[in-house]
Amino acid sequence: MTDLIRSSSLSYYPEVARSVGLDPMQMMRKARLPPACLDKPDTPIAVAALRRLLELSAEASGSEDFGLRLAERGGLINFGAVSLIVREQATVGEAIDAFSRFIHIHHDGMRLDVARGKQTVTVAMHLRGRHPSASRQSIDMALGSVHRIIQSLFGHDWRPQEVHLHYPPPHDRKRYREFFGCRVIFNAKHDAILLSAHDLGRRIPSAHPLIANYLRKRIEAIETRPASWEQKVDEVVRLLLAGGDCTVERVAEHLACTRRTIHRRLAASGTSFSAILDAQRADLVTRLIDDPGRPLTDIAVQLGFSAQSAMARWFRGRFGCTITDWRKGVRPLTVPPSATAA
Repeated sequence: MTDLIRSSSLSYYPEVARSVGLDPMQMMRKARLPPACLDKPDTPIAVAALRRLLELSAEASGSEDFGLRLAERGGLINFGAVSLIVREQATVGEAIDAFSRFIHIHHDGMRLDVARGKQTVTVAMHLRGRHPSASRQSIDMALGSVHRIIQSLFGHDWRPQEVHLHYPPPHDRKRYREFFGCRVIFNAKHDAILLSAHDLGRRIPSAHPLIANYLRKRIEAIETRPASWEQKVDEVVRLLLAGGDCTVERVAEHLACTRRTIHRRLAASGTSFSAILDAQRADLVTRLIDDPGRPLTDIAVQLGFSAQSAMARWFRGRFGCTITDWRKGVRPLTVPPSATAA
Protein backbone atom coordinates (compact mmCIF):
# COMPACT_ATOMS: atom_id res chain seq x y z
CA MET A 1 0.00 0.00 0.00
CA THR A 2 1.27 3.47 -0.88
CA ASP A 3 1.67 5.72 2.17
CA LEU A 4 0.87 9.38 1.55
CA ILE A 5 2.09 12.62 3.11
CA ARG A 6 0.98 16.22 2.62
CA SER A 7 3.20 18.08 0.16
CA SER A 8 3.65 20.86 2.74
CA SER A 9 6.56 18.70 3.94
CA LEU A 10 8.45 20.05 0.92
CA SER A 11 7.61 23.73 1.48
CA TYR A 12 11.24 24.60 2.19
CA TYR A 13 12.80 22.06 -0.16
CA PRO A 14 13.62 24.54 -2.98
CA GLU A 15 15.33 26.89 -0.51
CA VAL A 16 17.38 24.13 1.11
CA ALA A 17 18.26 22.52 -2.22
CA ARG A 18 19.57 25.80 -3.64
CA SER A 19 21.59 26.43 -0.47
CA VAL A 20 23.64 23.29 -1.19
CA GLY A 21 23.99 23.95 -4.92
CA LEU A 22 21.13 21.85 -6.29
CA ASP A 23 18.46 22.66 -8.86
CA PRO A 24 15.27 21.81 -6.90
CA MET A 25 13.05 21.29 -9.96
CA GLN A 26 15.60 19.01 -11.59
CA MET A 27 15.93 16.95 -8.40
CA MET A 28 12.14 16.63 -8.06
CA ARG A 29 11.92 15.36 -11.63
CA LYS A 30 14.63 12.80 -10.88
CA ALA A 31 12.65 11.63 -7.86
CA ARG A 32 9.50 11.51 -10.03
CA LEU A 33 7.70 14.08 -7.90
CA PRO A 34 5.40 16.64 -9.59
CA PRO A 35 6.89 20.13 -9.00
CA ALA A 36 3.36 21.58 -9.04
CA CYS A 37 2.74 20.04 -5.61
CA LEU A 38 4.92 22.79 -4.11
CA ASP A 39 2.14 25.27 -4.85
CA LYS A 40 -0.56 23.19 -3.14
CA PRO A 41 0.52 22.21 0.39
CA ASP A 42 -2.45 19.90 1.01
CA THR A 43 -1.74 17.74 -2.03
CA PRO A 44 -1.00 14.11 -1.09
CA ILE A 45 2.28 12.71 -2.43
CA ALA A 46 3.85 9.29 -1.98
CA VAL A 47 6.10 8.91 1.05
CA ALA A 48 8.37 6.68 -1.05
CA ALA A 49 8.90 9.52 -3.54
CA LEU A 50 9.70 11.98 -0.74
CA ARG A 51 12.26 9.58 0.71
CA ARG A 52 13.81 9.10 -2.72
CA LEU A 53 14.07 12.87 -3.16
CA LEU A 54 15.82 13.33 0.19
CA GLU A 55 18.31 10.55 -0.42
CA LEU A 56 19.09 11.73 -3.96
CA SER A 57 19.52 15.31 -2.72
CA ALA A 58 21.88 14.30 0.08
CA GLU A 59 23.96 12.18 -2.30
CA ALA A 60 24.10 14.79 -5.08
CA SER A 61 25.02 17.65 -2.73
CA GLY A 62 27.30 15.71 -0.40
CA SER A 63 25.26 17.12 2.50
CA GLU A 64 25.00 14.33 5.04
CA ASP A 65 22.65 16.50 7.11
CA PHE A 66 20.20 17.32 4.31
CA GLY A 67 17.21 15.96 6.26
CA LEU A 68 18.17 18.04 9.30
CA ARG A 69 18.44 21.14 7.14
CA LEU A 70 14.83 20.68 6.04
CA ALA A 71 13.68 20.07 9.61
CA GLU A 72 15.52 23.22 10.69
CA ARG A 73 13.44 25.35 8.32
CA GLY A 74 10.14 23.72 9.16
CA GLY A 75 7.88 23.69 12.20
CA LEU A 76 4.25 23.40 13.18
CA ILE A 77 3.06 25.28 10.11
CA ASN A 78 4.14 22.36 7.89
CA PHE A 79 1.67 20.03 9.63
CA GLY A 80 -1.50 21.87 8.62
CA ALA A 81 -4.62 21.00 10.64
CA VAL A 82 -2.55 18.90 13.05
CA SER A 83 -0.53 21.96 14.07
CA LEU A 84 -3.68 23.90 14.95
CA ILE A 85 -4.83 21.47 17.60
CA VAL A 86 -1.31 20.93 18.99
CA ARG A 87 -0.65 24.58 19.73
CA GLU A 88 -4.02 25.08 21.48
CA GLN A 89 -3.47 22.40 24.14
CA ALA A 90 -3.15 23.52 27.76
CA THR A 91 0.14 21.75 28.54
CA VAL A 92 3.13 20.40 26.67
CA GLY A 93 2.12 16.85 27.64
CA GLU A 94 -1.36 17.29 26.17
CA ALA A 95 0.15 18.84 23.03
CA ILE A 96 2.47 15.86 22.53
CA ASP A 97 -0.46 13.46 23.07
CA ALA A 98 -2.52 15.33 20.46
CA PHE A 99 0.41 15.34 18.05
CA SER A 100 0.89 11.57 18.40
CA ARG A 101 -2.83 10.93 17.99
CA PHE A 102 -3.35 12.98 14.84
CA ILE A 103 0.02 12.76 13.04
CA HIS A 104 -1.39 10.18 10.61
CA ILE A 105 -3.60 12.89 9.10
CA HIS A 106 -0.43 14.56 7.83
CA HIS A 107 1.68 11.42 7.23
CA ASP A 108 -0.12 8.08 7.20
CA GLY A 109 3.13 6.12 7.33
CA MET A 110 4.33 7.71 10.60
CA ARG A 111 3.53 6.82 14.20
CA LEU A 112 4.58 8.36 17.50
CA ASP A 113 4.53 6.32 20.70
CA VAL A 114 4.74 8.22 23.99
CA ALA A 115 6.05 6.16 26.94
CA ARG A 116 5.93 7.88 30.33
CA GLY A 117 8.32 7.01 33.14
CA LYS A 118 8.76 8.60 36.55
CA GLN A 119 11.75 10.64 35.42
CA THR A 120 11.82 10.40 31.64
CA VAL A 121 9.32 10.45 28.79
CA THR A 122 10.25 8.75 25.52
CA VAL A 123 8.67 9.90 22.25
CA ALA A 124 9.52 7.10 19.82
CA MET A 125 9.01 7.58 16.09
CA HIS A 126 8.19 4.76 13.67
CA LEU A 127 8.24 5.20 9.90
CA ARG A 128 6.56 2.46 7.91
CA GLY A 129 8.43 1.19 4.87
CA ARG A 130 9.97 -1.85 3.27
CA HIS A 131 13.54 -0.64 3.70
CA PRO A 132 13.71 1.52 6.84
CA SER A 133 17.52 1.32 6.91
CA ALA A 134 17.65 3.11 3.56
CA SER A 135 15.59 6.11 4.69
CA ARG A 136 18.13 7.87 6.88
CA GLN A 137 17.38 11.34 5.51
CA SER A 138 13.64 10.91 6.04
CA ILE A 139 14.30 9.80 9.63
CA ASP A 140 16.40 12.92 10.21
CA MET A 141 13.75 15.14 8.66
CA ALA A 142 10.86 13.53 10.57
CA LEU A 143 12.50 13.25 13.99
CA GLY A 144 14.09 16.67 13.51
CA SER A 145 10.64 18.11 12.81
CA VAL A 146 9.22 16.46 15.94
CA HIS A 147 12.06 18.02 17.94
CA ARG A 148 11.39 21.45 16.46
CA ILE A 149 7.69 21.19 17.29
CA ILE A 150 8.30 20.18 20.91
CA GLN A 151 10.90 22.93 21.19
CA SER A 152 8.41 25.51 19.88
CA LEU A 153 6.07 24.63 22.76
CA PHE A 154 8.80 25.46 25.30
CA GLY A 155 10.89 28.11 23.59
CA HIS A 156 14.26 27.83 21.91
CA ASP A 157 16.14 27.48 25.19
CA TRP A 158 14.67 24.00 25.79
CA ARG A 159 16.76 20.88 25.16
CA PRO A 160 15.82 17.18 25.32
CA GLN A 161 17.71 14.83 27.60
CA GLU A 162 18.85 12.55 24.77
CA VAL A 163 18.08 11.71 21.16
CA HIS A 164 18.33 8.14 19.87
CA LEU A 165 18.86 7.16 16.23
CA HIS A 166 18.89 3.55 15.08
CA TYR A 167 21.41 3.97 12.26
CA PRO A 168 25.25 4.12 12.52
CA PRO A 169 26.92 7.43 13.37
CA PRO A 170 27.55 9.95 10.56
CA HIS A 171 30.94 11.44 9.79
CA ASP A 172 30.01 14.68 11.56
CA ARG A 173 28.39 13.90 14.89
CA LYS A 174 28.87 17.49 16.00
CA ARG A 175 26.19 18.67 13.58
CA TYR A 176 23.64 16.40 15.26
CA ARG A 177 24.61 17.55 18.76
CA GLU A 178 24.26 21.17 17.66
CA PHE A 179 20.86 20.58 16.07
CA PHE A 180 19.30 18.66 18.98
CA GLY A 181 21.29 20.42 21.70
CA CYS A 182 21.94 17.23 23.65
CA ARG A 183 23.69 13.88 23.59
CA VAL A 184 22.82 11.87 20.46
CA ILE A 185 23.11 8.08 20.64
CA PHE A 186 23.52 6.16 17.36
CA ASN A 187 22.95 2.44 16.72
CA ALA A 188 20.07 2.72 19.20
CA LYS A 189 17.09 0.37 19.38
CA HIS A 190 14.73 2.96 17.95
CA ASP A 191 14.46 6.57 16.80
CA ALA A 192 13.32 8.67 19.75
CA ILE A 193 13.48 11.88 21.73
CA LEU A 194 13.82 11.63 25.52
CA LEU A 195 12.66 14.50 27.71
CA SER A 196 12.10 15.13 31.40
CA ALA A 197 8.75 13.96 32.79
CA HIS A 198 8.61 17.27 34.64
CA ASP A 199 8.53 19.12 31.30
CA LEU A 200 5.14 17.68 30.35
CA GLY A 201 3.35 19.74 32.95
CA ARG A 202 4.57 23.05 31.57
CA ARG A 203 1.65 25.21 30.48
CA ILE A 204 1.38 26.72 27.01
CA PRO A 205 0.58 30.45 27.43
CA SER A 206 -1.14 30.83 24.05
CA ALA A 207 -3.48 27.85 24.54
CA HIS A 208 -7.25 28.32 24.39
CA PRO A 209 -9.33 25.37 25.74
CA LEU A 210 -12.51 26.28 23.82
CA ILE A 211 -10.65 26.52 20.53
CA ALA A 212 -8.81 23.26 21.28
CA ASN A 213 -12.13 21.47 21.86
CA TYR A 214 -13.60 22.88 18.65
CA LEU A 215 -10.53 21.91 16.63
CA ARG A 216 -10.49 18.42 18.10
CA LYS A 217 -14.05 17.80 16.92
CA ARG A 218 -13.29 19.15 13.45
CA ILE A 219 -10.11 17.10 13.10
CA GLU A 220 -11.80 13.96 14.43
CA ALA A 221 -14.31 14.38 11.61
CA ILE A 222 -11.50 14.12 9.02
CA GLU A 223 -9.32 11.77 11.05
CA THR A 224 -9.76 8.69 8.90
CA ARG A 225 -7.16 8.62 6.14
CA PRO A 226 -7.78 6.70 2.90
CA ALA A 227 -6.73 3.10 3.41
CA SER A 228 -7.42 1.33 0.10
CA TRP A 229 -6.04 2.02 -3.35
CA GLU A 230 -9.49 3.10 -4.47
CA GLN A 231 -9.74 5.65 -1.65
CA LYS A 232 -6.23 7.01 -2.20
CA VAL A 233 -6.73 7.40 -5.94
CA ASP A 234 -10.08 9.05 -5.23
CA GLU A 235 -8.43 11.56 -2.86
CA VAL A 236 -5.73 12.51 -5.37
CA VAL A 237 -8.21 12.76 -8.24
CA ARG A 238 -10.44 15.08 -6.20
CA LEU A 239 -7.57 17.45 -5.42
CA LEU A 240 -6.04 17.44 -8.90
CA LEU A 241 -9.41 17.90 -10.58
CA ALA A 242 -10.08 20.99 -8.46
CA GLY A 243 -6.81 22.41 -9.80
CA GLY A 244 -7.69 21.57 -13.41
CA ASP A 245 -4.83 19.13 -14.00
CA CYS A 246 -6.05 15.58 -13.52
CA THR A 247 -4.92 12.68 -15.69
CA VAL A 248 -4.02 9.12 -14.80
CA GLU A 249 -0.37 10.03 -15.45
CA ARG A 250 -0.52 12.89 -12.94
CA VAL A 251 -2.19 10.68 -10.35
CA ALA A 252 0.53 8.06 -10.90
CA GLU A 253 3.17 10.73 -10.20
CA HIS A 254 1.59 11.55 -6.85
CA LEU A 255 1.36 7.89 -5.88
CA ALA A 256 4.90 7.11 -7.12
CA CYS A 257 3.78 4.33 -9.43
CA THR A 258 2.87 3.72 -13.09
CA ARG A 259 -0.49 4.16 -14.73
CA ARG A 260 -0.51 0.41 -15.33
CA THR A 261 -0.23 -0.17 -11.56
CA ILE A 262 -3.19 2.13 -10.92
CA HIS A 263 -5.35 0.35 -13.51
CA ARG A 264 -4.36 -3.08 -12.16
CA ARG A 265 -4.95 -2.19 -8.50
CA LEU A 266 -8.30 -0.55 -9.19
CA ALA A 267 -9.44 -3.49 -11.32
CA ALA A 268 -8.63 -5.77 -8.39
CA SER A 269 -10.86 -3.54 -6.23
CA GLY A 270 -13.73 -3.84 -8.70
CA THR A 271 -13.53 -0.32 -10.11
CA SER A 272 -11.55 1.73 -12.62
CA PHE A 273 -9.83 5.08 -12.96
CA SER A 274 -12.49 6.31 -15.39
CA ALA A 275 -15.24 5.44 -12.89
CA ILE A 276 -13.51 7.39 -10.11
CA LEU A 277 -12.84 10.32 -12.43
CA ASP A 278 -16.44 10.29 -13.63
CA ALA A 279 -17.80 10.35 -10.06
CA GLN A 280 -15.53 13.22 -9.04
CA ARG A 281 -16.39 15.17 -12.18
CA ALA A 282 -20.09 14.75 -11.39
CA ASP A 283 -19.55 16.03 -7.87
CA LEU A 284 -17.53 19.05 -8.97
CA VAL A 285 -19.45 20.08 -12.07
CA THR A 286 -22.71 20.76 -10.22
CA ARG A 287 -20.88 23.23 -7.98
CA LEU A 288 -19.03 24.91 -10.83
CA ILE A 289 -22.08 25.49 -13.03
CA ASP A 290 -23.98 27.06 -10.13
CA ASP A 291 -21.77 30.11 -10.75
CA PRO A 292 -23.40 31.82 -13.76
CA GLY A 293 -20.34 34.02 -14.21
CA ARG A 294 -18.04 31.05 -14.87
CA PRO A 295 -17.74 30.31 -18.62
CA LEU A 296 -18.62 26.76 -19.60
CA THR A 297 -15.49 26.58 -21.74
CA ASP A 298 -13.37 27.15 -18.62
CA ILE A 299 -15.29 24.49 -16.71
CA ALA A 300 -14.77 22.00 -19.55
CA VAL A 301 -11.02 22.64 -19.49
CA GLN A 302 -10.82 22.24 -15.72
CA LEU A 303 -12.68 18.94 -15.83
CA GLY A 304 -10.42 17.63 -18.57
CA PHE A 305 -12.85 17.55 -21.49
CA SER A 306 -11.57 18.10 -25.02
CA ALA A 307 -14.29 20.68 -25.72
CA GLN A 308 -17.36 22.29 -24.21
CA SER A 309 -19.54 20.15 -26.48
CA ALA A 310 -17.98 16.97 -25.06
CA MET A 311 -18.79 18.13 -21.54
CA ALA A 312 -22.36 18.99 -22.60
CA ARG A 313 -22.91 15.47 -23.98
CA TRP A 314 -21.43 13.88 -20.86
CA PHE A 315 -23.55 16.08 -18.57
CA ARG A 316 -26.80 15.18 -20.33
CA GLY A 317 -25.97 11.49 -20.17
CA ARG A 318 -24.95 11.76 -16.51
CA PHE A 319 -27.80 13.93 -15.19
CA GLY A 320 -30.60 13.53 -17.73
CA CYS A 321 -30.85 17.22 -18.57
CA THR A 322 -28.82 20.00 -20.17
CA ILE A 323 -26.56 22.35 -18.26
CA THR A 324 -28.87 25.23 -19.18
CA ASP A 325 -31.86 23.37 -17.71
CA TRP A 326 -29.88 22.56 -14.56
CA ARG A 327 -28.99 26.21 -14.09
CA LYS A 328 -32.68 27.07 -14.41
CA GLY A 329 -33.51 24.64 -11.63
CA VAL A 330 -34.93 21.96 -13.91
CA ARG A 331 -34.10 18.44 -12.70
CA PRO A 332 -34.96 15.12 -14.37
CA LEU A 333 -37.76 13.10 -12.78
CA THR A 334 -35.51 10.03 -12.74
CA VAL A 335 -31.75 9.95 -12.32
CA PRO A 336 -29.86 8.03 -15.01
CA PRO A 337 -28.15 4.85 -13.71
CA SER A 338 -24.73 6.38 -14.41
CA ALA A 339 -25.46 9.19 -11.94
CA THR A 340 -26.22 6.98 -8.96
CA ALA A 341 -22.55 6.92 -7.95
CA ALA A 342 -22.36 10.73 -7.82
